[in-house]
Amino acid sequence: MATRTDAPTRREQILKEAARLFAERGFHGVGVDEIGAAVGISGPGLYRHFPGKDAMLAELLVGISGQLLTGAKRRLAEADGDTAPSVVLDSLIEGHIDFALDDRPLITLHDRELDRLRDSDRKLVRQLQRQYVELWVEVLREVYPALPEPAARSAVHSVFGLLNSTPHLGRPGSLPGRGVTAVLLHRMARGAFGAAADGG
Repeated sequence: MATRTDAPTRREQILKEAARLFAERGFHGVGVDEIGAAVGISGPGLYRHFPGKDAMLAELLVGISGQLLTGAKRRLAEADGDTAPSVVLDSLIEGHIDFALDDRPLITLHDRELDRLRDSDRKLVRQLQRQYVELWVEVLREVYPALPEPAARSAVHSVFGLLNSTPHLGRPGSLPGRGVTAVLLHRMARGAFGAAADGG
């Protein structure tokens, strides 16, 4: 999503606008015609891409969970045996900050609309999220070997909560700038992990 550099496909445009509208007005507050208008096609024309709003929501929430996991695995794969665990942890934090700053509507959507997914899709989201968390836990315990696994898991969830607070930081124009905000979030995440280790 935020990492793409080529032009988005029509399907991706639809998903982006659906995420924005769902986040702003709620899933039931947005009609298919409005999503279509946002991307310049008729509401019925959306059905060539998606069978309905439910399918859009599922693809958005399952999709971002899968992308976060895939991105984290790629960052780990790019680290060779000589890469310090702290560098790998920094890379994971940077990847999640990119998501938190560039895909803010998806965070809102996840918080508000996850329960609207079919059971199978919701279970898939949770499964992907658990794998993502466990990957972080493994890296975090390499950085802080004395940190017990349950405490490491709690720390990872807490840092996700911190980073995923970006929709509540104010309007985009009120933030100090993407770069400054990213540095601040990174410093806070590392501080939180350090505090967890000190307490462990």
